[in-house]
Amino acid sequence: MILQVITPEKETFDLPVSFPKDYLGKQVHCLFFIEEEAKNTVISKLSSKKPSDFFGILSKKEGDEFYKHIQQMRGEWERDI
Repeated sequence: MILQVITPEKETFDLPVSFPKDYLGKQVHCLFFIEEEAKNTVISKLSSKKPSDFFGILSKKEGDEFYKHIQQMRGEWERDI
């Protein structure tokens, strides 16, 4: 990976780039962003749900069917393939 930090002084200019030999003939991605934009980007925090938050989502019948399905899948893990 190559990192080149530049400060453009005008809208158009030539950007001299040197690549290592192992980069030749391969697709190379160029990414331009402003440092301040990267620092101000808010990273969304994953919601911290607890198992109790899901209580009551399944009915008793759905829960029993799901449990039977899980038992069937666990039984398939044990068989020789």
